[in-house]
Amino acid sequence: MTDILAQFTQERANLVPILQKVQEKNGYISLESVDEIACYLGITGNDIYSVASFYAQFRFERQGKHTIKVCQGTACHVRGAQPLLEAVERELCLPPGRATTDDYQFTLERVACFGSCALAPVMVVDSNVYGKVTTARAKKLLAQYREK
Repeated sequence: MTDILAQFTQERANLVPILQKVQEKNGYISLESVDEIACYLGITGNDIYSVASFYAQFRFERQGKHTIKVCQGTACHVRGAQPLLEAVERELCLPPGRATTDDYQFTLERVACFGSCALAPVMVVDSNVYGKVTTARAKKLLAQYREK
């Protein structure tokens, strides 16, 4: 962490670039990182959370090795996105309110729209787009990523 902070002067204006570097290095912004940044910049942790939570790019929880995104747009919804999402949650054994598996292999996200309506329902794993995904196909895809 000190290697990142050393790149910046102790000005509040450097908060967002510092947060970006921390997340780039660690994949998320930990409570420990917030404390160190707050101390370095002479601001409170609340100040940091206020800024970081404004931007969708920042995460406060460790992410899984693979990111799964399930589209929840209108076309996907009409073509079965909700049962697909529920099947993925069950397959990953994710309890309500949790997005990342206990083994940090997968993180599940709901996305408003991918703009691939002709392929509905759409699921993206890492950077791979899968269209017309059924619950059975989703299970097979997850099994493939578990093997990697």
